[in-house]
Amino acid sequence: MKKSTAIYGILISIFLGLGQTGCNQAAVETANRESNAQTGGEVVVAIAELQPTEGNQANGIVTFTKVADGIRVDVDITGLGENSEHGFHIHEKGDCSAPDATSAGGHFNPHQMPHGAPHDTERHVGDLGNLTADENGSAEKEFVDKHLTFDGPTSIIGRAVVVHADPDDLKSQPTGAAGARIACGVIQVAELKP
Repeated sequence: MKKSTAIYGILISIFLGLGQTGCNQAAVETANRESNAQTGGEVVVAIAELQPTEGNQANGIVTFTKVADGIRVDVDITGLGENSEHGFHIHEKGDCSAPDATSAGGHFNPHQMPHGAPHDTERHVGDLGNLTADENGSAEKEFVDKHLTFDGPTSIIGRAVVVHADPDDLKSQPTGAAGARIACGVIQVAELKP
């Protein structure tokens, strides 16, 4: 990944600060505009480094890459239960500071849609379905999502990725009955295109 110029460091500082103090949609959109104005570039890669919530062990990296038909999501999570399934969402606030990650707020849902499956037309922007762990408690997944963006009202920059204790049933409102939050990480800019 390209990590050039002092601007990159400034951007990371901005988004780390947002992640620590919490942020609402207006703050995220302001940060998006300011970062593009300062750099003259567009975000092409963002990363969330997930840390376990209190009493849990799940951790890993989720990478978001801009592609022609949306955002490619690459997931690499460890510390899950053996052969287990876990709800996987983007939450509205980039704040993982609470021991149980409730500080991240609800699912990212800028269009006020019902909760649903990733393939549903009507769903939260943050509804990414489930992760399935193998016998070692590791989950890897790659997919492209057309609802995610790096700018505008559906921008995921500065928001939180959350892994839940239970599977998302893809229908119960408003969260898919996915249970407690076992890992959380803030989505931060990793690469800009000039």
